[in-house]
Amino acid sequence: MRTRRSFSPEFKREVVSLVLDQGYKVSDVCGQFDLGENLLRRWIKQVRFERDGGVPEAGALTAEQREIQTLKKQIRQLEREKSILKKATALLVSDEIDPTR
Repeated sequence: MRTRRSFSPEFKREVVSLVLDQGYKVSDVCGQFDLGENLLRRWIKQVRFERDGGVPEAGALTAEQREIQTLKKQIRQLEREKSILKKATALLVSDEIDPTR
């Protein structure tokens, strides 16, 4: 019999990010981290709900709600791109300061 495991919110976010943001398959992530597929799918559903601002999916949305969802997705994408550019800039600056790296 298996003992019940608990997972930190950070771990859950990282694992879900592998699927949603980096494109890994649910089955691959589950195998890598010894998780049940239903558990990971539930975490994914929770994260999607939170990312959409707590608005239910699909048909019951008004035009304004759909537009808000689209804009929030664009904001998240731009924030990710901004983060990548900051990291790249930091690397370039550090290389200019210390060319022996």
